[in-house]
Amino acid sequence: MYKGKKIFVVIPAHNEERFIGGVVGSVPPFVDGIVVVDDASSDNTSRVVMEVAAPRVVLLRNEDNLGVGGATKRGYRRALEMGADVVVKVDGDGQMPMEKLPSLLDAVVEEGYDYAKGNRFLEGKNLRRMPLVRLVGNIILTFLTKLASGYWHIFDPQNGFTAITRRALEALPLDRIHNGYFFENDMLVHLNIRRFRVKDVPIPAIYGEEESGIKLSSVILTFPWLLLKRFFYRIYQKYVLRDFSPIALFLFLGILMLLWGVGFGAYHWIKSIRTGITASTGTVMLSVLPLILGFQLVLEAIVLDIQESPR
Repeated sequence: MYKGKKIFVVIPAHNEERFIGGVVGSVPPFVDGIVVVDDASSDNTSRVVMEVAAPRVVLLRNEDNLGVGGATKRGYRRALEMGADVVVKVDGDGQMPMEKLPSLLDAVVEEGYDYAKGNRFLEGKNLRRMPLVRLVGNIILTFLTKLASGYWHIFDPQNGFTAITRRALEALPLDRIHNGYFFENDMLVHLNIRRFRVKDVPIPAIYGEEESGIKLSSVILTFPWLLLKRFFYRIYQKYVLRDFSPIALFLFLGILMLLWGVGFGAYHWIKSIRTGITASTGTVMLSVLPLILGFQLVLEAIVLDIQESPR
């Protein structure tokens, strides 16, 4: 128990035989249960877990590889079945300092947040060890995730060191949340739709001999599209279906006006190049005015969305 709450730790693991034993062994004594989900590993991950197994350790094995999100969700469900009040998610590669677990738990147990996550950027002294490509990629993904999730005060969305309350976890449609590495980003989207409060907690970055399973090419090709889809999904769910808001009206009308301004202007610009005939003032205004008004409406929608962000 931790301050009267039953705490479970979920550890998704895929081919982590070198690190999983240390991760399981580092979980503090106050944690009531540890659920390790071996996501169809081809190495000895399960055997290592069984060697360090204690009464509080539960090992689940996936016959097929579900991805980090799929494995985590299976662990979440088992933790709920076993009566967890708060569920912590820890990766199996040893990058997350377990001595910081109380700081993560205090955000949900004492401060009343529904979801707490690590933020490596608040512990800046360790960022110099983060590979440059990962650092730049994380900053770009952070901005895109802010837009998609609506949590504008949150940074480092890829950080997988998280804690969530039972109430929030039971309210989430786990089947709809992404099974792959997009899992953490998708969690934020669904938490915002249900207006749960989220807090960043300073967590130092730890980099050793582990290798990231995230491929840069895969992130570049898939994450922007997924974030775009989740953005419109969140706007529809939160500001149309659940509680109609002018935010949706401003956004959709603004986007239509922007598209008209760009499309109409591009058409007549190309036409003038081909024919040599300069577009009239009225034609130019029919392009510029919708462009300006559309931009203002989209900007206003974003400002209002920032104000609506649960804190």
